[in-house]
Amino acid sequence: MKPCPEFKPAWWLPTPHLQTIWPALFRKKMPLSLTRERVELDDGDFIDLAWHDKGYKPLVLILHGLEGSIASHYSTPLMSALDKAGFASVFMHFRNCSHEPNRLPRSYHSGDTGDIEAIVRHIKEHHNRSVFAAIGFSLGGNALLKWLGETGNSNPLTCASAISVPFILSDSAEKLDFGFSRLYQYHLLRQLRKSYKNKFSSLPSPLAVKVEKLRTFREFDNEITAPLHGFLDVDHYYGESSCRQYLKNISIPTCLIHSQDDPFMFPESAPGKAELSDQIVFNLAANGGHVGFVSGSSPFNTRYWSEEVVCEFLQSQYPSS
Repeated sequence: MKPCPEFKPAWWLPTPHLQTIWPALFRKKMPLSLTRERVELDDGDFIDLAWHDKGYKPLVLILHGLEGSIASHYSTPLMSALDKAGFASVFMHFRNCSHEPNRLPRSYHSGDTGDIEAIVRHIKEHHNRSVFAAIGFSLGGNALLKWLGETGNSNPLTCASAISVPFILSDSAEKLDFGFSRLYQYHLLRQLRKSYKNKFSSLPSPLAVKVEKLRTFREFDNEITAPLHGFLDVDHYYGESSCRQYLKNISIPTCLIHSQDDPFMFPESAPGKAELSDQIVFNLAANGGHVGFVSGSSPFNTRYWSEEVVCEFLQSQYPSS
């Protein structure tokens, strides 16, 4: 596997913040016909899926980022691009992310691999289909890569891809509390606080915490994410859940897409060559922001490099698609 051609950002989006913010605000959603499915989990909770499945094509599982959903700017455009490339897709909402609170006090987190495995198994058992590949964005990419490393040779996927992954969670928490990146922290924490209060308005919370006073990711993860999901504290959570330590054990072809100027992390957060499995192709761009990678001659003629790279990679792993 070889890295793809170099990414060249749109001249009108030259900075990492413009690359990050512009598609989130202005990219058009694709009007797709989706089939919804609610999967009941063994612990009494549920996960909601959205299928774009026209014909019996190789199936790709899509995992969103922090507080993402099918409404995220990258979701339906990627599903449309996959369809054109010859793939069916199914979008997995993490717990509490499908506009209905989940039933249990626990929710989801960056290292939550059990639910991914449960959904892949559900699709095999209840739909009689294997998941060909998975694509993860940001938090979803971290969880995906951790799962691939944990399972090694026993992983059921054929290939995978991850985009704008926070390889070291403590680095990401630190970066997002610095400079202009605090804007992203403010926005995401506001969503997290809202989700927490919405869920626990009808469900007793096991935590004695004033969520509105949590102003940084470290505070939120220490007071809420860690205790809700069985970690001792924020450092235990970050240490156990960061995917960079698992990359060496990945045994299926995996395409990573990352930008050195990602405003959600430091340049040195990205792994070095010695930390990568020989099954990983690492497309490290100088520019691109966080889940951005926008090129094109004008706002009316845009291209999304990461989508093109992912589709070409999946096709290379399934030549008959």
